[in-house]
Amino acid sequence: MGVSIQAVLTEGFSRPVRDAIWGHIYLTPELAALTDSTPFMRLHRILQLGPVYRVYPGATHTRASHSMGVYHLGRRLLQNLVERGAEGWIGREGAMSFLCACLLHDLGHFPYTHSLKELPLRPHESLTGEIILKEPMCSLVAKCGASPELTAAIVDADHGPAGGSEELHFYRKLLSGCLDPDKLDYLNRDARYCGVPYGMQDADFILSRLVPNPERGADIDSRMIPNVEAILFAKYLMYRTVYWHRQVRACTAMIKKALLDALESGDIAGEELYDLDDQSLFGLLREKNGNALADAVWKGKPYSVAAEIPYNEADHACLKDIGRRSLYEEQLAQEFRSKGIALGPSDLIIDLPEPVSFETGLFVLDEKRNFAESTSAFKTETINSFVKTLYTIRIFVVPDFCKKIETLSQLCSILYEAGTWLRS
Repeated sequence: MGVSIQAVLTEGFSRPVRDAIWGHIYLTPELAALTDSTPFMRLHRILQLGPVYRVYPGATHTRASHSMGVYHLGRRLLQNLVERGAEGWIGREGAMSFLCACLLHDLGHFPYTHSLKELPLRPHESLTGEIILKEPMCSLVAKCGASPELTAAIVDADHGPAGGSEELHFYRKLLSGCLDPDKLDYLNRDARYCGVPYGMQDADFILSRLVPNPERGADIDSRMIPNVEAILFAKYLMYRTVYWHRQVRACTAMIKKALLDALESGDIAGEELYDLDDQSLFGLLREKNGNALADAVWKGKPYSVAAEIPYNEADHACLKDIGRRSLYEEQLAQEFRSKGIALGPSDLIIDLPEPVSFETGLFVLDEKRNFAESTSAFKTETINSFVKTLYTIRIFVVPDFCKKIETLSQLCSILYEAGTWLRS
């Protein structure tokens, strides 16, 4: 069985695609047909990092190139795990379904990075599963020797039978975890295109050292602890310096606010957002209501930072609800107006980043314990401190706001007064 699975993963991969990160990526003719499909082509029109190019001009790579990278690393990962014993519980159809899941995992992803993540919309994983089960993707996936149903279930936990099979559980663990091909690709790819050193990881060593486990996906030994630490710290640094840079957060908050307002007013229905790319998202916002926020982002005029406040769960948990944030924005704007500083309904935005996690769910074989209890320096409290440091509440205002306040002390006084009702 091992030979046949290895053959599935090696024979017929005759179509090379040149990638800036991994060199030649090889596809079968059937897998190549997936990348020529209309749903996949949309990913070429969605920037992987949305507005990050404003800060790092090289960050213009797309969801399509990232998806190719995830497929490439997923194939290498599965080849290595098969050599180390995974052939005992995987089959030919399952292996190809996993490769298709890697290649197609972002098919339902929204445009403009994660601006839409907190909005009342369906999760992009659910949309991906639905696209895979519809034509033309359903037939194209089947021609690859994969199961469309299994492929959709690997991407989206809500697809497939409750609980699922051992093989399905194994593939889900591989595609989403601490050392998954998604993370290995985006950290390396994003770092390269942004021109920063933080994200680069030793993918060759990582993939060669993983040990398959049907329940946990893949285990490590203590030699790989530094690699896991490097990934955790790289992810932290990328969020702190790239993904959640203040200018990036300003553009993200503005688009999120524009979309929330449009959804709540009925100008836009959620279903209209499910098949858009970056450009058509802006086109829809400007067409429907001439949205000033979207227009400002499109023209490169993001809001300025009026204040940055460290997040405190006890005081600021109310801000997690994006709907309630709108109420606090209006209250804060009223505070300014009561002091003679004119601010319109959308001139002030309170931004709190969406939740982020640092996965450490790995088992260290030779130490016979989980990573969090291993000899790693990255204990649970360390990971918690990462999250605490990253979570910053920012108050963004129209660019000419500074002209409207007389002194910095006036601004501080208003924000202090606002903090009283924010904590109540």
